[in-house]
Formats: sequence, structure tokens, C-alpha cells
Amino acid sequence: MNKKTKETKIHYVNNAEFLKALIQWKKDCVDAEDSGEEHPPRIPNYIGECILKIATRLSTRPNFNNYTYRDDMILDGIENCIQYLHNFDPTKSKNPFAYFTQIIYYAFLRRIMKERKQAYIKTKILTSLPPTFFQELGMSDDEISESERNFDKFVNKMSQAIESQNNFDEWLVKKSVARKIKNNIETIDLDDDKDSDYN
Repeated sequence: MNKKTKETKIHYVNNAEFLKALIQWKKDCVDAEDSGEEHPPRIPNYIGECILKIATRLSTRPNFNNYTYRDDMILDGIENCIQYLHNFDPTKSKNPFAYFTQIIYYAFLRRIMKERKQAYIKTKILTSLPPTFFQELGMSDDEISESERNFDKFVNKMSQAIESQNNFDEWLVKKSVARKIKNNIETIDLDDDKDSDYN
């Protein structure tokens, strides 16, 4: 019997190279500021590629990949990373992968929260419409009854969730989050959810 050789795991983002690129960019920013330049230097393509890869890969996780607005989630994640890029401090952490994963993760949750709020508003409007509106769309009485039951169920669930929490965002985070990201700059203190495990 041949012994199975342990394969080296290839990461889709090289953390060491990513860190090196960020350190160089931050140094360039300081140099530009010292020389009196009005704008900071352009973010290198490599850093942009790393952020895009992290956002795209995170969006394929089971707790995110079934949303129809997944592209919007990815774009929100990238936008937030660029917004907070200068906040990454290499003296405090050598793990930019975890830092940006966390930023993207919360950007995804905020997008889900926004979309659910919109769905809640749309459903509330639909529940206020008279049955004749649905009959004009060609729906049968059984279909209308089934739709009304689903609308009522959704509205009641969302209303209870909003009422039970002062902050809708907090409620969403507690319901949808993955387990803590290891070696991160900040500890994420969230309820673990079996369906939303993030490795």
C-alpha cells in the first residue's frame, strides 16, 4: 500500500503577499502625504484582486450563496474594504485576510438586512390590496388564499422580529452569523448558527 502524501493546501489569497502589498501601499500613502500630494496613491491592482477574491469566495458560502442579490453583496463588500483600507494596521495584525473578510461579512449582512426590509415593505403593501387586484391578475381563489397566508406569515414573522429587537441589524446578525473568525483583530461575539457555519 502506498502512503498518501499530504498535499499542501493552496490558498486563493496569499496572506503574506497581501500583507506585504498593504504595507507598501501604506508607506506610499505616507510618502505622498509628506511630499504634499493632494490625493493618496492609487490602490494597487493586486490588493483589489485579493479583496475581490475574498468577497467572491465568501459569497459562495451556504449562508450567502442563495440570495438573488449576491452581486450587490459582493459590490458592497468591496466598497467597504476600499473605504476602510487605510484603517488596517500592520503593527497590530499580520492577518489582512481575516480583517477584510470581517468587513465583507458585515457588508453582506447589512445588504441582507436592507433587502429584507424592502421585502417587508413590499409585502405589507401587497397585504393591503383588495382580493380583486389579484383576481385581475388571473389568480384563482385558492392561489389568492395561499398568497395571503404566506404574506401574513412573513409580515407577522418580520413584525415580531422588529418588535423584539430595538435594532433590526442586531437581530439579523444574531440569526445569520457564522462562527468566530480565528486570529482576527477584533473578536466577533455572536450566536453560532448551525446553518451558517463559516470555515
